[in-house]
Amino acid sequence: MEEPLTSKRSVTVADVARVAKVSKATAARVLGGYGVVSDKVREQVLAAAAALEYRPNELARSMTTGKSGIIGVVVGDIENAFFSLAVRGISDAARMAGFNVIIANSGEELDAEKSAVDLLIGKRADGLIVTPARCDRMEHLQDIRRVGVPLVLFDRNIPELGVDAVTGDDFDAAMIATRHLLDMGHRRIAYISAMDARSEPLGDSRSISNSAVRERVDGMLKEQADAGIENARYYVRLGATDQPRTDDVVKSLLHDAAPPTAIISSDSLVGLRVFKTLQKLGLSMPRDISMISFLDADWTTVTTPPITVVDQPVYEMGKKAAERLISRLNGKDLPVERTAIKTGLIKRGSVASPFRDNNQ
Repeated sequence: MEEPLTSKRSVTVADVARVAKVSKATAARVLGGYGVVSDKVREQVLAAAAALEYRPNELARSMTTGKSGIIGVVVGDIENAFFSLAVRGISDAARMAGFNVIIANSGEELDAEKSAVDLLIGKRADGLIVTPARCDRMEHLQDIRRVGVPLVLFDRNIPELGVDAVTGDDFDAAMIATRHLLDMGHRRIAYISAMDARSEPLGDSRSISNSAVRERVDGMLKEQADAGIENARYYVRLGATDQPRTDDVVKSLLHDAAPPTAIISSDSLVGLRVFKTLQKLGLSMPRDISMISFLDADWTTVTTPPITVVDQPVYEMGKKAAERLISRLNGKDLPVERTAIKTGLIKRGSVASPFRDNNQ
């Protein structure tokens, strides 16, 4: 007679194998993240492990397989809802595959990112998912490859590095947002980013070290160029890294002789800061100015009016990044690729046709 599982003893690999109706060796391969099994068998084993609340003995697994069962994740700013959602997607996919996750926050600082990478390598992480603070500085990321640790880039892409990347389709997303504003009659459209740089009008977008910001700027400029707008670059402003600096950026734009009639905010944190600035200035959306923000964050639905947003499927992006890394950790020989996740536009009350004046 089989012994019933109780809380008096730990659930073992043999228990999982019995419930999944596979051999102990097969269950061990799935739970240990090594060897090759079919997707159907992997799903059976993982479902049984979840049902039994199986907890692996990390030391034993490391000694047996040479793997730690750890995925390291370095994100830009965990305070940003974008990265919080992404980490949830990564963690859920990792847990289902039997991996634990260690999360590090770089604060978009290159040195902090390098330290986090060194720490995770020191912890013998099996693979890393990194959001690079700068896409023009990759020496530490090349070091990851040299030590044989699989790497997937998240949200940003560095083609020269030759590793997988999961991003949003940033160029297309910016074009869609800009086209909506153009269709509504706007001809002076500002783009405000939190990227740490001077807030003066942008020179060459190729100088932007963040690939996501660069592609959004390029998409916005391309759509306006196609509409015959020649001075669009003048309204691109970086440096909105906190509330005081966002106040300065917005005031500088609005005090211009030809102020923008619409603003695109690069992410939800910037969008919230811009919204607060407009409130402090006594301006109303969309009567005085229109706004679109990236990411359908919770706050965008409770403002008056609710904010039109670029809807980024961030949870799915995080999940796909983890699944791609896990496939490599499980020995799958895959071509290097960038997966660009499509975005959409959720139209709400923060965009309207601008008042006509002599300058438009």
